[in-house]
Amino acid sequence: MRIAIFTDAAGWHGRELKRAAKARGIEANYVSLSDCYFDLSQRHGVFIPGFESQLPDAAFVRAIPAGSFEQVTLRLSLLHALRKLGMVIYNDARAIEKSVDKAMTSFLLHRAGIATPLTWVTEQSAIARRIMLKATASGHELVMKPLFGAQGEGLVRLSAGIALPELESYQGVAYLQRFVDAKQKGWHDWRVFVVAGQAVAAMQRHGKSWINNVAQGARCEPATLDPELASLAEQASQALEMDYAGVDLMRDYEGNALVIEVNGIPAWKGLQSVSDVSIARCLINDLLDRRLACVQRAKG
Repeated sequence: MRIAIFTDAAGWHGRELKRAAKARGIEANYVSLSDCYFDLSQRHGVFIPGFESQLPDAAFVRAIPAGSFEQVTLRLSLLHALRKLGMVIYNDARAIEKSVDKAMTSFLLHRAGIATPLTWVTEQSAIARRIMLKATASGHELVMKPLFGAQGEGLVRLSAGIALPELESYQGVAYLQRFVDAKQKGWHDWRVFVVAGQAVAAMQRHGKSWINNVAQGARCEPATLDPELASLAEQASQALEMDYAGVDLMRDYEGNALVIEVNGIPAWKGLQSVSDVSIARCLINDLLDRRLACVQRAKG
């Protein structure tokens, strides 16, 4: 049995996954989606380097390389095609598309009745300014985020008197979310890691500012799996139909828990540093014992 790890650079996460696969007697090879292509002269119609004679039994999506709209579309199309061919894709393109698009994530969370901050998304500057003025007039602040952003980059906190950034700097789209003010000493939130619909590990992140991402210098601390936060994270993962997810949560000043973001290709190095659970092992075990075993039973 062989699996592919889709990533453009192995890094720490790729090595952890490969080590976990090897412990199960499974060969795992790194492949960049940018090196894969459609080739209709072949029986399967898709070429994957290192798997010329036979497609892998499954693929773990660790990263989709950045690129032009056309390049990213092609890479997602390849994932869709591989799923059509019967390959197990973990997480598959459908889950990634829903989670990378913050507007769709917010919509699906809201539709599922999962507590999440009020959100507005528009490409009209006049509408965005009207939303901002109404929110600030009622005493609220907003956070503007890139629609496809990650790792806390590009976040701007908007309060009364602050001008709305030019939409050109945000690829023409204003994603506005009500700022969650915990009114407590120190900035912090929670990251809950969900595998197969079950919360398996959690940490509390303490930011140097109101942005609590590890990539922005936040400090990781171990956290027990609070039942309410774990349940919300599990519901969020299920609403987006994900194999695994990193779910970011906060509590407001009244103590109400809210889902802020759902990450479909989450990093877990920071979480692993404060957790006794081997996250890579959880992921590989679920891929093999649930997803791949289910397909094999159906074929057998």
